[in-house]
Amino acid sequence: MSAAFRGQLFAFLADAFDGDFGADDFDHALGGVHVIAFGTDDAVVGHASVVQRQLIVQGENVPGGRVLRTGYVEAVAVDAAYRRRGIGDALMHQVDGIVARAYDFGALGASDDGRRLYLRHGWERWSGPLGVLTQSGVQSTPDDEGAVLVLRTPETAEIDTDGRLICEFRRGDVW
Repeated sequence: MSAAFRGQLFAFLADAFDGDFGADDFDHALGGVHVIAFGTDDAVVGHASVVQRQLIVQGENVPGGRVLRTGYVEAVAVDAAYRRRGIGDALMHQVDGIVARAYDFGALGASDDGRRLYLRHGWERWSGPLGVLTQSGVQSTPDDEGAVLVLRTPETAEIDTDGRLICEFRRGDVW
């Protein structure tokens, strides 16, 4: 991705998120696979990315925990003028395929506005406790509970969503 296009993409995302999208958010969205919708004028009108993260599941059916190679979905957005036209569904259809083909598990932190889109695509709410692995151990992230959604694959169909889900630390929002 060229520097010029990265700048265009950041501007699109900052606008699509009404200014609530910063440098850390953009950093989280880079380094993976991007799904991009373009308008008739070749401007970006929709975006989603899938980046690799390591998540740990702990629960009754996974003694000691299980590390999952996870396709983590970031920066899903559609230009306000193009919403309710199926672009979000088209983006998520591609994202779901990427997760199913390349990862053991899918996860994302859903906004209130985006939750219905993800649920329509088979994503489900993680109902157990959440945590982040820091230098001083696992710290609970109760403020994120209810916002993390997951997509199981055949390799993770048996995962119990009542268990504990742990992500690695990163700058900005950990989920």
